[in-house]
Amino acid sequence: MSKEIPYKIYLTEEEMPKAWYNMRADMKNKPAPLLNPGTLKPMTAEELSGVFCEELVKQELDDKTAYFEIPEEIRNFYKMYRPSPLVRAYCLEKKLGTPAKIYYKFEGNNTSGSHKLNSAIAQAYYAKKQGLKGVTTETGAGQWGTALSMACSYFELDCKVYMVKVSYEQKPFRREVMRTYGASVTPSPSETTNVGRKILAAHPGTTGSLGCAISEAVEVATSTPGYRYVLGSVLNQVLLHQSVIGLETKAALDKYGIKPDVIIGCAGGGSNLGGLIAPFMGEKLRGEADYQIIAIEPASCPSFTRGKYAYDFCDTGMVCPLSKMYTLGSDFIPAPNHAGGLRYHGMSTTLSQLYDDGLMEARSVKQTEVFEAAETFARVEGILPAPESSHAIKAAIDEALKCKETGEEKTIVFGLTGTGYFDLVAYEKFHDGIMEDYIPTDAELAESLAKLPKVE
Repeated sequence: MSKEIPYKIYLTEEEMPKAWYNMRADMKNKPAPLLNPGTLKPMTAEELSGVFCEELVKQELDDKTAYFEIPEEIRNFYKMYRPSPLVRAYCLEKKLGTPAKIYYKFEGNNTSGSHKLNSAIAQAYYAKKQGLKGVTTETGAGQWGTALSMACSYFELDCKVYMVKVSYEQKPFRREVMRTYGASVTPSPSETTNVGRKILAAHPGTTGSLGCAISEAVEVATSTPGYRYVLGSVLNQVLLHQSVIGLETKAALDKYGIKPDVIIGCAGGGSNLGGLIAPFMGEKLRGEADYQIIAIEPASCPSFTRGKYAYDFCDTGMVCPLSKMYTLGSDFIPAPNHAGGLRYHGMSTTLSQLYDDGLMEARSVKQTEVFEAAETFARVEGILPAPESSHAIKAAIDEALKCKETGEEKTIVFGLTGTGYFDLVAYEKFHDGIMEDYIPTDAELAESLAKLPKVE
């Protein structure tokens, strides 16, 4: 007899993952290497160590080791807010009248309000272990900057955050949380760096982008002794740390003998999506099971669905390595939509390779449709979701309604990356009917993609 499924499935502390899972170890086609933009040769550990912490460089380049032990100090920190709950969305199911079973992994039960803390604490730990004074970073909507400021405060590291200008202005209270934890926060692009001044000269009045903020943060890290740059998404090391989400999700489902049919995650740079799908994709890669895996991105920044799979700069200032990814072009500055964490021009190399191999699918959705789904979810499930998470909610609702039409009893799992309590300006614009659905034209994308670097 199967167990009765509770509203929330919790793991015990003893059941928490003791190691992160590296999807690349099971990938037949490995992600393409990062390239030195000057030589067009694969970046070496020595070259990357000038930008990133040494241990993180090892994790970044390793595509053979399946599991990395989570250091005890990080596991102890995790215990303050992990394991996070896997929630059965009974009320949403009832509202939709669907035979589908819907579950969501909720990552908003910490002060940063999102999943970002999973990697922030790991990166801060390795920076402290290396004896550094501090770190620099960028942040879009502010979840990553908030998480990193918390992690740096815990390890007594200095934290310099370059926040995308539009989010800096839209989400002032997220900025204040970062300052509460001791971080300095600068709107990007700014006049404080050479690359910032260059971007402002080329794009006067720009609202900024994650690519701009990355350029500034990297410049400061590489020109300030005792500092390194850390990134909240995109990189292989970040997907590795975020695998704790998927590992917990799978363990919770296994506890009740549940096998999902559909797994859905929002996609900006790839940290949440990659973390959620990691163990399920591992089974798929090894031929042990099959799942429908769906990435959801904003129609205003559609790197998967309208981008090109090619080598491109990771940043607008073109100071970072070249990465082979689905990209809209490093010069592309997306519309100032309210899902700030999904406004990156490219996608993780790991996820890009999996997508190109046909192991997952991608869809783009309009901003107003996302907020309609967010409102529906909030009214029945009691959580105000972040705009980023709401992309996954929209897709989960769509899949559940398909099941209503066909009568199929599919099990749907999606990632609820965080809460939207700092995103109330966005909700206000939605409720006032002044939210826009800007979608870039083919001509705009073509102009940006025409500037991709020439790599044979």
